[in-house]
Amino acid sequence: MKAIINAKIYPVTKAVIKKGTILIDNGKIVDLGAKVAVPEGAEIIDAAGMLVTPGFIEAHGHPNMKESPSVYSEKSDINEITDPITPQVRIQDSLDPGHPSFTNMREGGFTTVCCLPGSANLIGGLGLVVKNKKAMVLDEMAIWGYEPMKFAMGENPKKCYGEKKMPMTRMGNAALMRETLTAAKQYSDKLLEAEKDPEKKVEPNFKLDNLVPVVRGERRCRFHAHRADDIVTACNIAKEFGLDFSIEHVTDGRRIAPWLAKNKIKCVVGPIHIGPVKIEMWNSSMETPAVLFEAGVDLAMTMDSGLDTWQLPFIAGLCVTRHGLAYEDALKALTINPAKILKLEDRIGSIEKGKDADLAVWTGDPLSNMSRCKYTVIDGEVYENF
Repeated sequence: MKAIINAKIYPVTKAVIKKGTILIDNGKIVDLGAKVAVPEGAEIIDAAGMLVTPGFIEAHGHPNMKESPSVYSEKSDINEITDPITPQVRIQDSLDPGHPSFTNMREGGFTTVCCLPGSANLIGGLGLVVKNKKAMVLDEMAIWGYEPMKFAMGENPKKCYGEKKMPMTRMGNAALMRETLTAAKQYSDKLLEAEKDPEKKVEPNFKLDNLVPVVRGERRCRFHAHRADDIVTACNIAKEFGLDFSIEHVTDGRRIAPWLAKNKIKCVVGPIHIGPVKIEMWNSSMETPAVLFEAGVDLAMTMDSGLDTWQLPFIAGLCVTRHGLAYEDALKALTINPAKILKLEDRIGSIEKGKDADLAVWTGDPLSNMSRCKYTVIDGEVYENF
């Protein structure tokens, strides 16, 4: 049994507890409140003068990017740039549990990250959700059963393939995506028929196997899309095929904020601090989260990085102090909302009885660069930082 005492607690989904206790046992939160008795013999963390939040969640991370750390001769392990359609690849086969990104994120209060393939390909492969634990092998970190499929719209697939093969245009992007999803739907239908009639054998298709739960609406799709028209095209394709999906980056989302809200589009916004580094990001703005929240869009924020993810709370803080974002919305964008994107809100994203004991203990305001994460707790295991 562990107890964090004398802390100011931000449960996120409930009112702030000005001075309270959190009890942890067997990796779960077993009690919290202002008047919680601490069992004799419990391991105590005295958080007097400190704040406790749910562990932060990076919903769109790349902890294995070639840029972090850079090795000039090494190619990126997040993009299989040999075919625009690669649903058969899995990011788990590129992840190194010893990569310094995991340590940096943990020391920055991030307890969970969704590791995704990059956006070079129209269909880029399966992602993986992991806890940022110290681990020897990936199995010790992975949360199996929540592997999303990465899709990408816009400039990246065009840039990687346009002069060699389709797609060369946004028309080609959409057409090739629809063609592949149609093939996956036909393959899925044949598999369902074979389940009813064993005589109707289906030739295995390794490339399409991972898309079967996609076209059945059983696997969440993550659509990279910056420009407003790409966002709308992605949503239209997803609806045509009955996909469960979210939109990633949403750089141009301010232009269509009411439409996003009306259609209840799940959004993961960011990075918003790097400016217009390419044409489709010309409308990048740190006001985007506030505009979308005000329109009624519940969003998560992302750093879209590995080694730099620990800085995301400061970026959210700037959105609060300078760009109109409500403080409560900023916390939700780092906790319960990304948990919903990952379909793990029953386990992580808020401080509640029965949930995973994933917590961050801060020396001050977690959205301020004047504060640091003193303790990170993952499944009840306490990491003392710095």
